[in-house]
Amino acid sequence: MQMELTKAKMSNNVINLKRTGTVLKPDQSRVLLRPFSPGDSQRTNRIITRIMALPEEQVGHLLDEVTAEFSQRHREIRRMFLERFEQVRQEHDPKGGLSEERRLLIGSYFLAEYTLESAALFNPSIVMHPDQAGLPPGALRFTLSLRATGEGHISSITFRTGIIHSNNQIEVLDAAGYLSEPRQIPNPAYEKGLFTRKLRELGFKSEFTGRVIDKLGDSFDMQELRAALDAELDQERHSQGVLQEDQNTAHGIWMLAQSNYEVQFQPEQQLSERILFPATPSQSNGIEDARFVRFQNDDGSYIYYATFTAFDGNVVMPELVETVDFLRFRFTTLNGPAAQNKGMAMFPRKIDGHYAMLARQDNESIYLSYSDNVHFWNERQVLLRPTFSWELIQIGNCGSPIETDAGWLVLSHGVGPLRKYCIGAFLLDRDDPSKVIGRLRAPLIQPNENEREGYVPNVVYTCGALLHKSELIIPYGLADHATGFATVPVEDVLAAME
Repeated sequence: MQMELTKAKMSNNVINLKRTGTVLKPDQSRVLLRPFSPGDSQRTNRIITRIMALPEEQVGHLLDEVTAEFSQRHREIRRMFLERFEQVRQEHDPKGGLSEERRLLIGSYFLAEYTLESAALFNPSIVMHPDQAGLPPGALRFTLSLRATGEGHISSITFRTGIIHSNNQIEVLDAAGYLSEPRQIPNPAYEKGLFTRKLRELGFKSEFTGRVIDKLGDSFDMQELRAALDAELDQERHSQGVLQEDQNTAHGIWMLAQSNYEVQFQPEQQLSERILFPATPSQSNGIEDARFVRFQNDDGSYIYYATFTAFDGNVVMPELVETVDFLRFRFTTLNGPAAQNKGMAMFPRKIDGHYAMLARQDNESIYLSYSDNVHFWNERQVLLRPTFSWELIQIGNCGSPIETDAGWLVLSHGVGPLRKYCIGAFLLDRDDPSKVIGRLRAPLIQPNENEREGYVPNVVYTCGALLHKSELIIPYGLADHATGFATVPVEDVLAAME
C-alpha cells in the first residue's frame, strides 16, 4: 500500500502524518430501488389503465423481462414490486382480482433505481464495530459511516466496515453489491413528557394542543396520536367548524411525530448493504455529516449516537440517531436553544453526570453545552473562536472528542483564504472540558495537490477519528468527493500543541 509521509514542524516538534493511499471513491454501480411517481394522480391512473389493458400473456412476458434484467441488482425484487403495488393501490384503488403477475408488473412501473454515490462519497466517521470477535491479536474491527450524495444532490448515510491491523495498516472491506433501505417500524412509542416539551418549544401552546395532549397516555403511538387529533378536529367540526389555526396546529403536531421514528434492517444484510435514506420532511433534501460516537452508559454498556444535519432545501436542523447494533435505528429531533446550526458532536461519556456536546451555533466559533437529557440542549458557552490565519472565516469540530490520558483530543476544521478547509486539533481538560489546555497553531492536514480538486475544491474534512493503541486513525473527505485515510502518532499531535 502506498503511503505519503508528511512531516510538519510545529513548535519545534515534528508530526509524522501518513496518508495511507487508500481512497474510497463514489461508485455509480451502487443503486437503490426507490418509489417513483411519474406525475400527478391523473397521470398515474392513466398509466395503471394502460397496464390493465395489456393481455395476460403479454403481462407475463414483460414481467419475465424486467425480472431477468434487474433481479441480479436487487434482493427480493418481486417482493419489492408487490409492496409498491400495494402502495399505489391504496392511493389509486386499482380493481381487485388481479393476477399476481399483473400486480407485480404494475409495481415495477412505479419504482426506479437511484444511484446513491453518483456525485460523492465523503465526510466519514469511524467508530469501533460492536463485534470484535475473530480478529488477529492487536487488530480492531471498525464501522465507517459516509455521506453518500447522489442524483439531485440528496445525501444519505452509507456504511463500510474494515480492520485496523496491529501495525496500523487499514483494510476497508469491499462493499456488497446490493443496497436496501430498512423497514420503518410501525407505531413507535412516544413519551408524553418529551413530546409535550418539544411542542412548547416549537410554539404549540394553544388550547387545542392541550386538549389533544390530554387525550394521550404517558406513552402513546402514532395511531393513538392520530385518533386524538381526529377526535379533537371532529368535535370542532360539529360545534363551530374547524379553525384554520387549529388545523395548522394539528398538521404541525403530526409532522413532529413523523420526525421521530424507528427503522429495522434484517440481520442477513451486510453492513455495506444498509442505507439510511431521508425519510421525513425535515430530511427531504438530505441527511448530512453524521458524527457517530460509541457512548458509554452509566451501567458500562454502550450505545452508538450520531448527530447529523437534516436539510429540507431551505432549513438545516440538527437531529439524532441512535443504535446498539447498526440494525435498528431510532431517529429523534434535537431540541432546545443550544441545538441549532451544524456540527453537533457528543462526548463519548457523561462529564460530571451530564451529557456534553460540542457545536457551532454562530457559524464561526465552537461552543460547549451540557444537558441532563440527550434530546434537549439549553445551555451553551463559547469554547474557541477563530484565531489563526487558516481558520479566520470559521472553525468547528471534526467529530466527537477522543479521550486520552492528557485530556480530550478534538479534531477541528478551519476555513481560511479562498475557502480552503484544513483539519486542526485542540485539547480540553478531562474533568472540565471548558478549559482549553492545548491547540495546534498550524493545520494537521491541509489539502495537497492530489486532494484539492473535486466537487468542492480545496477541502479536507472529517466527521470523526479513532484512537487505536497510540495511533490516531483519521478518515477524511477529499474535496467533498472521495474519502482518504491518514494516521499519526497521538504523542506527536499532543507534543506539538501550545
